[in-house]
Amino acid sequence: MDHLWSPWRYKYIAGIDRQQGCVFCAAKDEPDDTKSLVVFRGVSVFAILNLFPYTTGHLMVIPYQHTASFVDLDEVTTAELFKVAKLAATALDQEYRPDGYNIGMNLGRAAGAGVAEHIHLHVVPRWGGDANFLSVIGETRVISEELPVTRDRLSRRMKHDLNQP
Repeated sequence: MDHLWSPWRYKYIAGIDRQQGCVFCAAKDEPDDTKSLVVFRGVSVFAILNLFPYTTGHLMVIPYQHTASFVDLDEVTTAELFKVAKLAATALDQEYRPDGYNIGMNLGRAAGAGVAEHIHLHVVPRWGGDANFLSVIGETRVISEELPVTRDRLSRRMKHDLNQP
């Protein structure tokens, strides 16, 4: 059995309870997408880079609706959530050419959700060997690109791909 060992995320998870308000709602309401790392805004969801990524391009698709419950989303929002996740994977394929993906949700604190009160869908590009000794033993991830650069690349690509026939 493989284990995902990520002790470097503890500082992030432990700090969540001390923050004022929902970090996703704050990003949603921030008018400057560059500052908030928002990559794409749809009708009922938006895509944002993870501030503490597992890999370059790790983003999340988040409903505008503040809810902890997946089943409370209406059908339109649910459909757009997955449509934007597909759009994100397409953009990541074209910009970074990953070898695979982890795509999914952690619903609730017990399931590993760092922000349990506002559901979000992770889209994590993966490359062979990206979980090597450096991240496991050294508790260090090598992120090869600054977040604002990644945001600009993916934002341009997602807007371009959305407008294609």
